[in-house]
Amino acid sequence: MNSGINPAWLIPEWPAPARVHAIVTTRAGGQSVAPYDQLNLADHVGDSAARVASNRALLQRAIQARPVFLSQVHGTQAVLLSDTTAQGATADGCLANQPRLACTIMVADCMPVLLTNTEGSLVAAAHAGWRSLAAHGGPGIIEHIYEYFTALAPVDSSQVATKLIAWLGPCIGPQAFEVGPEVRAAFVAHDPAAADLFAPKISDTSGTESGQKWLANLPGLARLRLNALGVTQIYGNDGTRPWCTVSNPSRFFSHRRDRVSGRMAACIWLD
Repeated sequence: MNSGINPAWLIPEWPAPARVHAIVTTRAGGQSVAPYDQLNLADHVGDSAARVASNRALLQRAIQARPVFLSQVHGTQAVLLSDTTAQGATADGCLANQPRLACTIMVADCMPVLLTNTEGSLVAAAHAGWRSLAAHGGPGIIEHIYEYFTALAPVDSSQVATKLIAWLGPCIGPQAFEVGPEVRAAFVAHDPAAADLFAPKISDTSGTESGQKWLANLPGLARLRLNALGVTQIYGNDGTRPWCTVSNPSRFFSHRRDRVSGRMAACIWLD
């Protein structure tokens, strides 16, 4: 990993091949001022365009690779990046098999999911909020990225899952992620086991099932989706408080907590 990486950023601890590199930025190290302080990397949240450009240039220098930012829409589309891919492509996931091309996802409560294979031939990043994961009961962002690995990985399709390695980044934690019954229903419709990853909000006194609020375990739901594909090598966010964006205001941006907020970036690339 490059020595220019800010020590306050997160570096995944996972058994990725040596040519695979990944980081998640935190609030530390940039030029933005409150409420976007310091390293806001989003150009759509009201921050100064000049400061965002400066922060993005800092990130590129630090990782010595070109971060490709997406226009994220809480959908399920993924794109394979190339040297000609422009900034701002509409997608919520991206993959790369070329060196020094960094798959980049912006987050401020949704969870970044980073993936590679044991051969180190392909890397991917997914914007895994509940909408992208659940996809109204159909294939979500993780399933679509898995399809790319099946098509592009240099192994038999039956071996793709056993060769995949995933890392879950920081996100809104299970103690903070309050959702309505429609969110729980979307996940349970896809997999009944998802019901165990929603806890009824204790303070809810509505007395009706339709009004019940739930606390959702987003990293648990992502693990469930990956397990359903046969992926068992999953590292990172275990749902505890140190990973929660809402609960760590000095370290992480959080839209749910602050409403007006910057964005962090999760990057993965090949050398």
